Amino acid sequence: MLTLSRPLARIACVGVFLVAGCAGGSYRPVSDAQVKLGGPYRVRGTTYVPAADPSYDVLGYASWYGSESGNRTANGERFRAEWPTAAHTTLPLPTYVEVTALDTGRRIIVRINDRGPFAGHARILDLSRGAAELLGVRAGGLAAVRVRRVEPSEKDRARLRKGKAAQGLPPISEHDRLSFRSQLSAAGF
Repeated sequence: MLTLSRPLARIACVGVFLVAGCAGGSYRPVSDAQVKLGGPYRVRGTTYVPAADPSYDVLGYASWYGSESGNRTANGERFRAEWPTAAHTTLPLPTYVEVTALDTGRRIIVRINDRGPFAGHARILDLSRGAAELLGVRAGGLAAVRVRRVEPSEKDRARLRKGKAAQGLPPISEHDRLSFRSQLSAAGF
């Protein structure tokens, strides 16, 4: 067993932290290569099981976040609050989804590159500040949404990978918007 004097032990610890900090300071480049499906994980007593779901189409609520700008996302990219991205508990990273605000019918495409939300069973997505602004829901804390997995064009994927918005989508019809709101209410949300 190797024992170090107290001053040498401190120097060794500082060196370990510096090396660990340097290793943690680099971010994964933004790309569409699937990085993380991951195994089951547990947060606040709930177990989440990541899975590919090509037919994902869910009604619920989205919140937004932005104070974590600069932190590492779950797939290793740098979080940029102004980019149209989102966090989801189980979809593969990255995944593209169309998000529809059920109060206005506005739709956008976002790139999921992080994990969350972890509060409230009706919250299905955490939007970045930039995505919330594009969707017109930044002023509220929660927004009723429809989240549907999509395969955008390569042009839109490239734009989203660079932090730009995908091509604008027309809003859904008033009939569809009211129908989705009704379904969400019937589900007890």
